[in-house]
Amino acid sequence: MKTIVGVRFRTGGKVYFFDPGEHPVKRGSHVIVETARGVEYGTCVDAPRQMEDEKVTAPLKPLIRMATAQDDAQDAENREKEKAAVTIAKEKIRARALDMKLIDVEYTFDRNKIVFYFTADGRVDFRELVKDLASVFRTRIELRQIGVRDATKMLGGLGSCGRVLCCHSYMSDFIPVSIKMAKEQSLSLNPGKISGMCGRLMCCLQYEADTYAYLNRKLPRVGDEVTTPDGTVGTVRGVDVLRQRVQVLVDVNDEKEMEEYPVEELKFTKRPHGGKKEKGNQENNRNGKNREKLSKDELKELARLEKPED
Repeated sequence: MKTIVGVRFRTGGKVYFFDPGEHPVKRGSHVIVETARGVEYGTCVDAPRQMEDEKVTAPLKPLIRMATAQDDAQDAENREKEKAAVTIAKEKIRARALDMKLIDVEYTFDRNKIVFYFTADGRVDFRELVKDLASVFRTRIELRQIGVRDATKMLGGLGSCGRVLCCHSYMSDFIPVSIKMAKEQSLSLNPGKISGMCGRLMCCLQYEADTYAYLNRKLPRVGDEVTTPDGTVGTVRGVDVLRQRVQVLVDVNDEKEMEEYPVEELKFTKRPHGGKKEKGNQENNRNGKNREKLSKDELKELARLEKPED
């Protein structure tokens, strides 16, 4: 076991582990550490704790020192310089008529390097832009192209739930998200309802995916035949995943009636969910009503939403 402390350098950024040594570190403390980019100023997001050796990437670098008032002042000054750098860089990009969008600017703590993050649809020849920026800032220049999810993570914002975006507030790494997760939860496949500000599938689709997959395995599928407690054979017309109840269409006195039963009271042959056999079920929501029909453009949009970052 090793004692580690988690340090983050930017809001919503990845958490890196360091050896706290004898320093009086606690959550929220500002520290100075050495990274691959040089000396950096970071914030402790985890109090010192024990972690298994195999989970720690070696070598575990030690904290250099607790941040001083002078370090805090330098970090604040760097942030102000970054704001000014954004304005200058945007002017240079417009002057060169480059098809790129500047997202953020980041100085290293010692100001030996400045990184410009941008998005673009394709590759951009920014060699002349680098020369323009170097003549202004007189330091090492790096232009780094990022994807739309990373751009949204940096910029932040409010999601459809009204809360700060998960990727910006606490998520260190992106989690894989798929259309199958939306189907498991009987969500509308309308691209506008399941995509986030980044234009990709919402990360929160993954949060309850395992629970829904587990609950769906206990339920029959729409269209299956089941036997009710009184021995009547009926056809499943809808399921309520969370309540574990099933709507069954049965014959009563030569008339069709819809009855609802707890799944444990029904007899049916369980079949694995997923695959081509479940295509018909994917056209139904939890109430048994047909999903809205998707146009070709919407189907293409769904495929784009699920496409991983280049």
